Amino acid sequence: MSKNIFKSDPILDNALRPKSWDNFIGQEKVKINLKIMLEAAEKRHENIDHLLFYGGAGLGKTTLAYLISQEIGANLKITSGPAIEKAADLASLLANLEEGDFLFIDEIHRLNKMIEEVLYSAMESRVLNLVLGKRSSTRTVQLDLPAFTLIGATTRIGLLSSPLRSRFGAIFKLNFYEIEDIKKILKNNAKLLNIKISDEATEVLAKASRATPRVANRLLKRSRDLATIEAKEEIDVKIAQKTLELFDIDEWGLEATDRKILEVIIDNFNGGPVGIKALAAATNEEEDTIEEVYEPYLMQLGLLERTSRGRMVSDAGYKHLNLYNLSKKGEQKKLL
Repeated sequence: MSKNIFKSDPILDNALRPKSWDNFIGQEKVKINLKIMLEAAEKRHENIDHLLFYGGAGLGKTTLAYLISQEIGANLKITSGPAIEKAADLASLLANLEEGDFLFIDEIHRLNKMIEEVLYSAMESRVLNLVLGKRSSTRTVQLDLPAFTLIGATTRIGLLSSPLRSRFGAIFKLNFYEIEDIKKILKNNAKLLNIKISDEATEVLAKASRATPRVANRLLKRSRDLATIEAKEEIDVKIAQKTLELFDIDEWGLEATDRKILEVIIDNFNGGPVGIKALAAATNEEEDTIEEVYEPYLMQLGLLERTSRGRMVSDAGYKHLNLYNLSKKGEQKKLL
């Protein structure tokens, strides 16, 4: 299984996470609507409705949860769908909430159905219904919960059940970022990392950042490492390009696994269509990893198409691979 630069780096993500609304670049419509909801709830002295954020990994879902809780001055408790294995786990989380707290559940689509059902009454009526005992001795215990706000985050909203989705007061989609916004993020975070970066280097890294702030931050830090090793006070275009080469990332942010996915579909399945199970087996990648990490960006660039019959490489995908391979051959000739 491949290791890639897009894997989460908690220390880096926290260090570069925006600490205020002004520092959060991009997702303007989402920010405007959230600010309206927050201001209205404050004027009515009410809790803000339960919120659901969906979109690709690294687009700012967790950061928005931090900013919302910070704006209100409330506690934010964080967990994830896979961490809540039993109804008792969820009950423990909910029972320990205080008035006005926020509960953030990442990967909420990975909650099992039994746990979802416990969550329904908690979200809707602020009541926790627990079934205790077994068989003939079972009894239901009802616990009142303080007023709280649930913030859910998911990369795969289609896997959420309709009853759970309907209990959120607002659902926001986070989109891929424009290159200009990514460039602003790189410039701002270069200052936080105490390193200069040229406009040309910013352009190179922005194009290769998969339209995702988390990836931009990762590339920025790796470029800073290289600049340090080469005793340079600025990340220039040569440093930026060399960083991409070291991680085998092309100018549009495609790494080895992205290209492997396209190549396998072309070589093993005549360009497609191919189902996700067959593709995962042929690439030795997990289905979830393909669907959540690689596919969205390949589709955003128009290199991959997802049809009812399966995945297909587009004409643009064929062209991109051909240009990349020609470029690599040219580089090898230069070395010789």
